[in-house]
Order: sequence, then structure tokens, then C-alpha cells
Amino acid sequence: MRRDDRAELRTLAFALLVSLVLWNLPFGGGILYPFKLLATWFHEMSHGLIMILTGAQLDHVLIYRDTSGLSYAVWAIEPVGTAAIAAAGYMGTPLWGAVLLVTTPTAQSARRALLVMAALMLATAMFVVTPTPEGDHFGVYVTMGMGFSVVACAMFLPARVRVFCAHFIAAQACINALLDIRVLFRPMQVVNGVIAGNSDASAMADATFGTRAPWAVWFWASVWLAWSLAVLFVALRVSGSRASKRVAQPAPTTA
Repeated sequence: MRRDDRAELRTLAFALLVSLVLWNLPFGGGILYPFKLLATWFHEMSHGLIMILTGAQLDHVLIYRDTSGLSYAVWAIEPVGTAAIAAAGYMGTPLWGAVLLVTTPTAQSARRALLVMAALMLATAMFVVTPTPEGDHFGVYVTMGMGFSVVACAMFLPARVRVFCAHFIAAQACINALLDIRVLFRPMQVVNGVIAGNSDASAMADATFGTRAPWAVWFWASVWLAWSLAVLFVALRVSGSRASKRVAQPAPTTA
């Protein structure tokens, strides 16, 4: 057991190190492109979940080749619900990563968590993610492809590699959430190569302050940035300290 706990610490540290190194390499963005799309899926599914919970209902989701995405509700609802939906994307993405990080200390738990995530991805590819109005099926195909890839990771990879993949996906969700929030501090948001002024922070500012002024948008962008950092910090502390305590436990004596 002590050996497994040490392996968990090494795997977690290695996953985070690889993530940070790749993001700072010139070609790192290309390597991490699938994980950017995965973060987009996390983001849009967070919106969709809150749409369902608030009664707005989720109509469909679009995922574009440039890793942007849009979620569409069936009904317009009151400002409180609108604010919750707007906040869900940037606040939910790091939570997905944190939950995956904390719940995958062993190869067996990593397999279960990855299979659950894969099932959700395949279900959304069939029933939620739709082709774009221009007829591009990219979002549907990439979500389904990522789902099958996660199944393969869960079922066929060796135990240590499986845990590393789960931790790496979790780290990417948290890191991508931080990187994506930076665009909210820019004057305009771009979706599928087209300027779209109504970002999540703009919708949140309008629902809470009644204005889309830069100060209101930047306020919520800053709050979400602080939230993402706090979630990542807590997840790392919980996951790392849990394994560290088990490693520090003395081995049982034998007669």
C-alpha cells in the first residue's frame, strides 16, 4: 500500500509538470489541442447542467474547430438563473478537473472515473452536441472520438499509465480554465472566428449589475479566476496530502 501511495504522488507531480512544460513549449499548443477541446466540453456541459437545474432546459451544444463553443437554452429565465448559467462554464470546468483529481488515487478508481466520463461524453455526442448551422459535424465527431479514447485509456492502459492519464486530464481541465478566463479581460470574444461581444462575463455583468461596462465584466472575470486558482489549490492539497499521510504511516510490524 505504501508503494501505491508513493506512486500516486509521483504520478500526480509528473502529470502537473508535463502539463506546465507543454504549455510553455512552442509546439505545446498543438499537442494539447485535444485537451483544449475536452476543456470546451467541460465548459459547455457545465452550462448545460445548470440550464437543466434552473429550468431553462438545454437545447443543444456547438463545439467548433477553434476550441470555442456555445450552449443554447430552450427557455429564457429570470436574471438569477441567467447569472447562474453564465457563471457555470468558467466555475464548473475547474470543478470537473478537481473531482477527477481527487477521485483517482488508484488504478481501479481511475478506471471507474474515466469510464463514467467516457459514458457522459458518448451520451452527449449522441443527444446534445449537434452540427453547426453550416452543417459542420466536427463537434459531434470529436466528442465521440474523445469518448472512445477515454474508454481505451480506462480499459487497455497499464495501471500506472492509467492513473497518469486521469491526473493529466484533470490538470488540463484546471489549467485550461485558468487560460480561458484570460480572454474575458479582452474587449471582444471570438467564437468560430467571428467576434461575439456577449461573453459569459458580459452576461453575468448584465444579470447582476445591469450593465456590460468593462469594470463589471472584469469584476466577474477576476472572481472566476480566483475561484479557479482556489479550486486547483484545494484539489492539489487534498489529493497530495492524502497520499503523503498514507506514505508517512509506519509499516506494520510482524512477529
